Amino acid sequence: MIKYIGSKRALIPWIVKTVSRIDQVTPLRRVVDLFSGSARVGHALKAQGFYVIANDHNAYAHVLAQALIGADARAYPRSKIQPVLERLAALKPKAGWFTQTYCVKARYFQPRNGARIEAIREAIEEYRADPTLRAILLTSLLLAADKVDSTTGVQMAYLKRWAPRAWNELQLAYPPLLPGPGEAHLSDALEAAGALEGDLFYLDPPYNSHSYLGNYHVWETLVRFDSPTTYGVAQKRSDVRERKSPFNSKKEARFALERLLARIKAPHLVLSFSDEGFFRPEEIEALLGGWGFVVRLCRTHRRYVGARIGIYNPQGVKVGRVSHTQNREFLFVASQKRAVASALAEEEPTAKLAPGR
Repeated sequence: MIKYIGSKRALIPWIVKTVSRIDQVTPLRRVVDLFSGSARVGHALKAQGFYVIANDHNAYAHVLAQALIGADARAYPRSKIQPVLERLAALKPKAGWFTQTYCVKARYFQPRNGARIEAIREAIEEYRADPTLRAILLTSLLLAADKVDSTTGVQMAYLKRWAPRAWNELQLAYPPLLPGPGEAHLSDALEAAGALEGDLFYLDPPYNSHSYLGNYHVWETLVRFDSPTTYGVAQKRSDVRERKSPFNSKKEARFALERLLARIKAPHLVLSFSDEGFFRPEEIEALLGGWGFVVRLCRTHRRYVGARIGIYNPQGVKVGRVSHTQNREFLFVASQKRAVASALAEEEPTAKLAPGR
């Protein structure tokens, strides 16, 4: 999941380059990341000097954004955080509900690491008087747990045999905090789109029926620490069935995207999408056409590890075959200034400039 920099980390320089190129044509200051997820894009943009406003409706994503985008490293330096992390790391393991659910009933972590995760998570609540510090500590724990899990990157399932990294010891580390301010919001994207303002919006909505909550349900539970009812072999949170996004519905996604675009208050936007999504590129261009001048950029990208391994049933028997190992990732840039789209189209050999409005 997180890999804090995420499974699509190879695409981040491309996204940052695209936003930076827009900034060269027309200066940008505030960038809104409306579906911030693991905060990897917002973090990279903050590192380039942009003021980033991150939003997501999942608790784990909000915590990551609080730390990686909202926190100022000058106020929370390593010298202040490291002693707290060392205290937490030294705690006696505590095997309870989390360990039983995600290490015994399901096998996301080795029980010894699960018990340490559980003890540390419980102790982090002692720091809730400082929400930013709490978020930094939780981010350290999420990143540490992510390095010892036994999955292919998402939590729709765990591996039949323990992944090699699952045998490693959990190690807390100072998160990659950056100097300077930023914002982290916890809200539904459709609501936030009309409330937040920036010079550019970056949109990375769900593109098919796989929900981010379902993909990363263990992280959601670790942050909420609410011992939810669970279901299935994967021990997913029961609210995975209830907290549905219209972007995960082929029937509702188009209307949701239309509503989203109508509410955005910005002269520029960058929309990330995949050819494995509900829409064809031409459909997205048509939706953006009334919003601004549009350019389509394209990159070939390796599919996530699970897709390349194949399809297995709960007994570990392979029941399907891999249809393809690569897909196309798109960036659609819509700008109220034709010069922005033209500049991008001239520099990218794969670019396609649509007429716009």
